[in-house]
Amino acid sequence: MDDDARPLRADARRNRALVLEAAEAILARDGLGASMRAIARHAGVGLGTIYRHFPTQEALYQAIIIDRTQRLVDRAQSLHHADDPGAAFFDFFTDIVENATRKKTLADVLADAGIDAKAGMSEISRNMRDAIETLLTRAQRAGAVRDDLHMPELLALLAATCMAAERNQWDRELRTRTLAIVFDGCRPRG
Repeated sequence: MDDDARPLRADARRNRALVLEAAEAILARDGLGASMRAIARHAGVGLGTIYRHFPTQEALYQAIIIDRTQRLVDRAQSLHHADDPGAAFFDFFTDIVENATRKKTLADVLADAGIDAKAGMSEISRNMRDAIETLLTRAQRAGAVRDDLHMPELLALLAATCMAAERNQWDRELRTRTLAIVFDGCRPRG
């Protein structure tokens, strides 16, 4: 049986989460110079624990991307039954843009290492798209988002806004003002 097919014990899940959190922090601080030893020390685990979960640094980096994206998917799914579908839609859009602002360092590290950040992401990307589409549909049914906003346009708006926020490291004030303008364009006219 494949190791990936077996569920992890509670302590192994906890250690894996600690390693991912530590790796993200150390990579942001040290870039490609981040050592597995520094990550292990920061996570409070042994080096062997890291290599049991992630046999290479590339596998660890890819796991960080997948973990981050899964957290966003989980957040979107938690908003699917929110009392205010419009607020849920706009809150999640904001979450995605804030995440993009924070991920620049990690994205730079992965690109410098020649790691394709999208490798192994087809299923989770599909889950993300489905979760966003559900939020959009609910917000439109509630009258909070214009009916002529479809997924291709929404994904283009998200991609463009995230790219600008990531590349230019928008501060909170600029992000809030910019999103207010984007959101105005998403709301029904008249």
